[in-house]
Amino acid sequence: MTPDRPEPREASLLSSNRQDEALFPVVPEQNFHVRRITLIALLVAAVVLPCVYVVAMAFSDLRAREADATDLTLRTVRVAEEHALKVFDMNEALDARVVDLVQGLDDDGIRTRQAEIHAKLSTMGGGYPQVAAVSIFGEDGTLLASSRYYPAPPVSIAKRDDFIGIRDGKVLEHVSKDMMGQVAGENVFNTGVARRNLDGTFAGVVSVALRPGYFTAFYQELLGGNDTPMTMSLTRADGSILAHYPSAPGQPAMAAPHSPFTDALAQGSRAGVVQMRSVFDNDNMIVAYRRVGAYPVYVSCGYRTSAIWAAWYRHLSVLILSMFTPSIVLWCVIWLSLRRLGAEEEAWERWQAEASMRRSIESAYRQSRKMEALGNLVGSVAHDFNNLLMIVSANVQIARRRGAPGLDRELSAIERALKNGQSLTRQLLGVARKQPLRNETLAVDRWLPACRELLRASLGAKISLVMDIGTDVWPMRVDVAELELAMINLAVNARDAMPNGGRFTVRAANITFRHEDGFPLTGDFVQLSLEDTGVGMPPEVLARAFEPLFTTKPKGMGTGLGLPQVFAFCERSGGLAAIDSAIGAGTSVRLYLPRAAAVPEAERPAAEPKVEEVGVPHGLRILLVEDNDEVAAGTEALLQMMGHQVTCVFNADTALRLFDDAHAKQARTGEALPFDLVISDIHMPGTTNGIDLAEAVEAFETRLPVILVTGYAEELDRARHVDARVLSKPFDIALLDKLLQDIQRDLAQTSAHPAD
Repeated sequence: MTPDRPEPREASLLSSNRQDEALFPVVPEQNFHVRRITLIALLVAAVVLPCVYVVAMAFSDLRAREADATDLTLRTVRVAEEHALKVFDMNEALDARVVDLVQGLDDDGIRTRQAEIHAKLSTMGGGYPQVAAVSIFGEDGTLLASSRYYPAPPVSIAKRDDFIGIRDGKVLEHVSKDMMGQVAGENVFNTGVARRNLDGTFAGVVSVALRPGYFTAFYQELLGGNDTPMTMSLTRADGSILAHYPSAPGQPAMAAPHSPFTDALAQGSRAGVVQMRSVFDNDNMIVAYRRVGAYPVYVSCGYRTSAIWAAWYRHLSVLILSMFTPSIVLWCVIWLSLRRLGAEEEAWERWQAEASMRRSIESAYRQSRKMEALGNLVGSVAHDFNNLLMIVSANVQIARRRGAPGLDRELSAIERALKNGQSLTRQLLGVARKQPLRNETLAVDRWLPACRELLRASLGAKISLVMDIGTDVWPMRVDVAELELAMINLAVNARDAMPNGGRFTVRAANITFRHEDGFPLTGDFVQLSLEDTGVGMPPEVLARAFEPLFTTKPKGMGTGLGLPQVFAFCERSGGLAAIDSAIGAGTSVRLYLPRAAAVPEAERPAAEPKVEEVGVPHGLRILLVEDNDEVAAGTEALLQMMGHQVTCVFNADTALRLFDDAHAKQARTGEALPFDLVISDIHMPGTTNGIDLAEAVEAFETRLPVILVTGYAEELDRARHVDARVLSKPFDIALLDKLLQDIQRDLAQTSAHPAD
């Protein structure tokens, strides 16, 4: 008697079970708990130990970077001190030589020999690039002689702090503050000594004017150029800034009062290291300082802590990546081992239950199928999202047209949600720079006043609107819809910044940027300035204002896409957006949009349409090509409600076969094509898409209008190169209805006036 054999599938399962038993032999039940505890302990150790190591290494690296930065500032400030000491010693020697030159001469004697003294002063100071002028002043502060001018101009420094301080014997004023020199004619600070009569009384001052730019240039060379996280300063003992690198217009003239640096200077400290916030770039700094010899002057070198943190973050990211990549693999292995241990335990409990094993395998198979389906869904989410909006929009319109008593409020809510979904999708595509622009030439002086009501609606009743349009403002080349959206976004932000009311000003003017201006744009632009009188933004918020998804509004009040849309629109238009704001001073946003090369056509009054007796337009015979059944059903129902005949096919390949059959029949019988219009989706299954179908229809001998519909923004640019109207999903049904009416009129006129 032949023993029963299992079915093939059962045999494979049994074979799999035997292999599992061979690889993972059954163990006593009490061992599962021990192994599980061991694996969990390994998992905890594999998580905790790398984290502790990363934290320790990160902390150590941060401290090492701070120590390196401190050491670098100390070494740099020593070099700067030696340089400054040589300069000031040279100035002191120069002052002494000038004093010796005029020793024994009173003011009249110096004036009498002014030509000779001027020549000698020019020779003494002319060989030093840091010296702007060498001057001799009388007892009353009047200029007696100068290396810069002959004869000496009528200049007096009697009221200057340095003159008064030297006269009164004060040490600090032997080095003056940074000022515009009356003799040098440029920005300088002066080092001076007193002239004495033979009886020791005060006879005047000898002053050497030094150029701060000389020190700035040396600091730039010392620090290695502009791309450095370090700064250098030459500071008087009272905190007055004599020279600073990197220099910028409008930089502070004094160090911040009551800072660790100024407190150290006030206490007479000769050298040290402090941490403070810089008044120049509003950043935390590690500052090393040293006094320049016996002079009331300090050199300081600062290192931005933000640069230390940035380098530390980069190193930390590499450390985390290198450390946690193998750790994650180890975690997965341990986790899989735990899972496998559970499977072993379950197999040990039910190893004789083959049916239960089958169910487990089938469940795993179904799970894998679900994951595969989920992956496909994620891959096509962009297209499906637009299709869903299209389905909802079409069915809402069907409900509207069929009449839905008592549901008007609910339908309106759905329509508002549709508009919000479309707006959000458009904003996301705009910020991602995937929304194609429809640029056209725009006359600002005509368009901007027409936006008044749009802006008023966005601002609300509490805010006054002011428009200031310059004369002869150039036309712009922009996407009008995107520009209007940008204006609305800015108006809404201004309204939220002025809850108690205020003023919103819109200005338009021409501006030209040259390469030497240092602006990132060059050429002719139209500047649209939108200014509010709101609360303004702090610097940390201003720095992130254009970041996508960044918002300071309460949850549910803002998406963080308004200002990024404005910036992305300007950039994609070939321009730029800039923003200025301060707490309590309001906000000003400037849009720089490129000047159009062509002049926009003047608006013409609408011509009276010619009434032609062409009969009542009949319904169109439409070939609808759409792969989504629900989109096709909704669109087909709407078209039929509009009075059109609709034939629906699944893809472009089927549509082309229909046209091939129609052309063959036309060749045999002479009948016209059975369709007046093709409405086709672009992205469809098959070898041919909607654009290929439009190109094929364009080649027909009989002209056949084509309307293309798509949910992919990237396809719109290619679609515009074919002779077809393009609608993006979800499209406005009213817009489709208008297009169909235009096509009906065109066909009716063609029938009434056939070509010769």
